[in-house]
Amino acid sequence: MAPFTSYMQEALREARAAADRDETPVGAVIVDPARDEIIAAEGNRTREMNDPTAHAEVLAIRSACAKLGSERLPGLDLYVTLEPCPMCATTISFARIRRLYFGAYDPKGGGVEHGPTIFNQPTCHHAPETIGGVSETDAAVLLKVFFGSRR
Repeated sequence: MAPFTSYMQEALREARAAADRDETPVGAVIVDPARDEIIAAEGNRTREMNDPTAHAEVLAIRSACAKLGSERLPGLDLYVTLEPCPMCATTISFARIRRLYFGAYDPKGGGVEHGPTIFNQPTCHHAPETIGGVSETDAAVLLKVFFGSRR
C-alpha cells in the first residue's frame, strides 16, 4: 500500500469520528514524510466548539504548530478527505504546507480546484503541491451517507 493511501485512511478515520459526533465528516492528518510520522490528526468540530473555523484542516494545523512550536509547517504534508474550502486553503498556504492530498472534490464549497482557487491567486504567498482524488470514492460516500441520513 502506498504511503498516501495509508495516511488518507487515517484521515478517513477522523472523518468517521466527526460523523459520530454529528459533525460534517471531514478528517485531516498532518504528516512528516521525512520521518514517516503523523504529527496531528483532527476531524471537524464546528458544532462541538461553537466555532465556524474549527474545520479539520485548521484544527490539525493548529495542533501541529503547537506540537512543533512553530507558526509554519514547511516540509510537512496534509491529507484531508474533502477539497479544502477557501478559508482552509488560505490557512494551508500561510502554514507553508509542502504537499496537500485531498479526497473528494467539492464543486460547491471548495477553494483549491473549485471556487476561488486560492493557490492560483497572485496574492497567494505559498502554493503547496496538490494532489486531489486520493481515496475519492470512500470520502465521497462518507459525505453522501452522512447528508443523506439528514434529509
